[in-house]
Amino acid sequence: MSTVPKASEQTSADNENDSGGEYFEASTTQADLHEVSDEHFDMPEVPDSEPAGPGGSRLKPKKKPSAISGRKFRKRDLVRIDTLRPSLADRIRSDHPDLPKGARVSREELGRYRMRYMEELLQQEHGEFSELDRQVVESIAKQDTISENSEEEFEEHRTFPDRVSDNMAAFGGSWWFLISFATVLLVWIGINLFEGLNGAFDPYPFILLNLLLSCIAAIQAPVIMMSQKRQEVKDRLRSFNEYRVNLKAELEVRHLHEKLDYLISRQWTRLAEMQQMQLDAMNELAGAKKAKRAVRRRRTAKSPVGPQ
Repeated sequence: MSTVPKASEQTSADNENDSGGEYFEASTTQADLHEVSDEHFDMPEVPDSEPAGPGGSRLKPKKKPSAISGRKFRKRDLVRIDTLRPSLADRIRSDHPDLPKGARVSREELGRYRMRYMEELLQQEHGEFSELDRQVVESIAKQDTISENSEEEFEEHRTFPDRVSDNMAAFGGSWWFLISFATVLLVWIGINLFEGLNGAFDPYPFILLNLLLSCIAAIQAPVIMMSQKRQEVKDRLRSFNEYRVNLKAELEVRHLHEKLDYLISRQWTRLAEMQQMQLDAMNELAGAKKAKRAVRRRRTAKSPVGPQ
């Protein structure tokens, strides 16, 4: 026995083939119990065009307009607004209140609105929007890393006199300087005491030694101060880098929590709907079985009883 598809089923199949890979919003039926769809999971790419035949040329990919600007983009460059975080979707709807639920926006426009949302969030919390905050917002919008090596950046701008002064300051604050300086003093004093007043080049009370020590202290103090200033600049660069990294991490963690809360609430609603649909299906099956049993009883009661 051959099965011939009905006209309504054939028409729906033709319409599905002519849709060109479109996803339509349909009401939930019992057949959906075996297929769980989630807008937050990655869906397989639907080709924008199909080849005309074995020797045919590929058609141009179909483009669709963005609901915000009206510019046409490919399907892979468009994002449904109802799949975004509620706070970001509300920010977009505040500028475009007429957007439908399944509206699609381009990734470029989505990046601009994400950047605006971050700026407004930081302004509400800090009261102002600094240059560091702007760098953090741009990094989040472009999904780039913001951490930098402050040591390399500091070394690039350090000149030769700066290196000399830093080395002198490092040597002046080490034990080698104290040991060598004490050795020179002992040798200087010992030679002059051993030679006596007539043959010593710096007899007691060692006036030349005092002059030399004063010159060393006068030169060493500004060198150490210059090195400390450069160290302060280096510490400031490091603190700026840490502030940007910590701020970005805080914002990313907050958005991650918001996404998780949204996914949990969304999935909980879907699971509750699926459970209710399963209960309805079970009740329908139980009712159908009861109806069949009632029909069988009526048929048995109506059937004539044979002769004894």
